Amino acid sequence: MNDLNGVRACVFDAYGTLFDFASAASACEAAPADRRAALTALWRDKQLQYSWLRSLQGRYVDFWSVTGDALDYALDSLGLADLGLRDDLLALYRRLSAFPEVPATLRALRSAGYATAILSNGTPDMLSEAVAEAELGGLLDAVLSVDALRVFKTDPRVYQYALDRLGLAKSEVAFLSSNGWDAYAASDFGLRVVWCNRYRQPRERLPGAPNFEIRSLAELPPLLGIG
Repeated sequence: MNDLNGVRACVFDAYGTLFDFASAASACEAAPADRRAALTALWRDKQLQYSWLRSLQGRYVDFWSVTGDALDYALDSLGLADLGLRDDLLALYRRLSAFPEVPATLRALRSAGYATAILSNGTPDMLSEAVAEAELGGLLDAVLSVDALRVFKTDPRVYQYALDRLGLAKSEVAFLSSNGWDAYAASDFGLRVVWCNRYRQPRERLPGAPNFEIRSLAELPPLLGIG
């Protein structure tokens, strides 16, 4: 199936898809300007690695703990551990900026009758704060965290959890993620997938294949025939 006919809900990954994880380091004035990009990249890489490894090991801790551990690793690796940045960066991570097109995209979907939801590794508290900071609360029907399952993406139970909570079949959900590994896993699970490839990543060599690839969520409404 290579179109989005029959879709009733759009389910979004949070970090990198709706919320810009780079905005924490970029907004931290105490962080050396020439190290912020490297800090963002290493922090994000270790955050994802720790979530995958903990799932494989069966040693779950919530995403906030993983985020702190990953930051500690990144600060230590970059020689920034002694600058007192940790608390400031973690506070900023809880108030990440939404990408500019996100509110208008969600409004267009809701106006056209689509349900909207988040499905994220983030904890309920993390997601609640990010949604509130971006003033997206009235544009979402559900905010779903893997914390209810105590396992991270890409475990198939995570994608099934969204279906169960929304009461929809696989063919009725379009899943949006900027993370290639997440997009491919959701496709392999059987969801209709739009990969929002913001960072122009090469295709993954993994099971699954997204139905569509876009560069910005502003391209989603036209795919659905909205506008």
